[in-house]
Amino acid sequence: MATPLARVRGLGSARSGTETFWRQRMTAVANIPLVIFLILSVVTHIGAPYADVKAYLAQPLVALLFLALVINAAIHLRIGLKEMTEDYVHGGGKIVAILLATFFAVGVGLASVIAILKISLGS
Repeated sequence: MATPLARVRGLGSARSGTETFWRQRMTAVANIPLVIFLILSVVTHIGAPYADVKAYLAQPLVALLFLALVINAAIHLRIGLKEMTEDYVHGGGKIVAILLATFFAVGVGLASVIAILKISLGS
């Protein structure tokens, strides 16, 4: 049973479920055009020489879109892994599993950002 104030604010008993729900949905919606851009980029460069692909990825707008995709996907991954862990892991290992999931999402995101920056800056 929610209090009238909680119903107005849209908060459940945990006080954060609605916020997590909307954050997950917003990152999913943002991923749609970014993944379409990724697919188009891959399809249009099938069989292209390495130098052409590298030059394409070095364009500022392309690099920015790829960075947006990687960061948004990492945030979406972290939220999803945390929610699954909270739902299906019970006992003392839950906190450790959430920490590992967070470190994994951050690690994948950072490695991807570094790779994109390295390509786009010509290193």
